[in-house]
Amino acid sequence: MNTLTRGDRWRRRAVIWLPYGWLLLFFLVPCLIVLKISLADQAMGIPPYTPLIADGQIQASIANYQFLTSDSLYFFAYGNALLFSAGATLGCLLIGYPLAYGIVRAPLAWRNALLLLVILPFWSSFLIRVYAWVGLLKGNGLVNNFLINIGLIHEPLALINNAFAVYVGLIYSYLPYMVLPLYATLEKLDPALLEAASDLGCRPAQAFWRVTFPLSWPGVVAGSLLVFIPMCGEFIIPDLLGGPDNLMIGKVLWDEFFNNRDWPVASAVAVVMLVLLVVPMGFLRRFLTSDRA
Repeated sequence: MNTLTRGDRWRRRAVIWLPYGWLLLFFLVPCLIVLKISLADQAMGIPPYTPLIADGQIQASIANYQFLTSDSLYFFAYGNALLFSAGATLGCLLIGYPLAYGIVRAPLAWRNALLLLVILPFWSSFLIRVYAWVGLLKGNGLVNNFLINIGLIHEPLALINNAFAVYVGLIYSYLPYMVLPLYATLEKLDPALLEAASDLGCRPAQAFWRVTFPLSWPGVVAGSLLVFIPMCGEFIIPDLLGGPDNLMIGKVLWDEFFNNRDWPVASAVAVVMLVLLVVPMGFLRRFLTSDRA
């Protein structure tokens, strides 16, 4: 028999709807504003775009989206963003998984200190950390000077203003976002499962691939999403460490908003990027849900 009063039911609904209201206000509404601007035309004034409704008529146009398809620059920037993000996500996974696994297997007294070392870079400015890589990788930087001093090379290597530097910057900057979800997942695994696998004749490598890795898959997916999505819109790293061939969509957005002051085209670029990210994420979520079922 349900003994909840009407006030209790309203309080429960309020608790449920509060996070939905937060997402509606700070995610859906801004996205709708950007979508509205993308359907407008550029104008001289403040704001620098035409109103969507004028004289009681809707003046929406898809000309900005058509413009994106007519210029190969945008295809190049989108492709670079996805390519760099996918490669750097894989790099974060290859480095972050052994790191998280090592922290989990470390003595309990060491774990907090090791986790502190992982999150320590967050205590300094993101921009300063990227600039530090400029000092490390430039022609007369620490890396080249060290290699020359020990005799491995005789002239500086081209370590900056190329794809290598962009990958290094992305992996370094977003690695903690991969390690922390993996650590949270691996820490919850029952050690008795590995003991049972060993008793059944599994070697350590077989036990890892048949027991540990499948059970840590949610952490792999969460970490990959946490690093892949923000990498796609990254602006500072390719701008400071990359070259002209390493253009990403974040730089294009910056130029359209602040240099060209073409807010409608910039909004269209942002909407297309959002669709390119949301659709695969939706399919991935559906795949994971059906796999668990």
